[in-house]
Amino acid sequence: MKETGNKSPQAYWKVNLRIMTGCLAVWAIFGFGASIFFAEALNQFEFFGFKLGFWFAQQGAIVVFVLITFFYAWRMNRLDREFDVHED
Repeated sequence: MKETGNKSPQAYWKVNLRIMTGCLAVWAIFGFGASIFFAEALNQFEFFGFKLGFWFAQQGAIVVFVLITFFYAWRMNRLDREFDVHED
């Protein structure tokens, strides 16, 4: 990794860890919160004919995980360009 001004490897990893922490928090909220902890409250609503708590447990958590994966790849590409460590 090239050292460019104040953009040190430590700064890169600090930002990377912040992004990962945010992604994991979103995953935990949807994976555990929406499908387990709030299932009773969500089951009052229906989505495509299924109770919303069940839908989040079966499908929603997977959809959110895939979206988080795409977001992480997009954000890391931007971060790599910002710190000039990208691959062309």
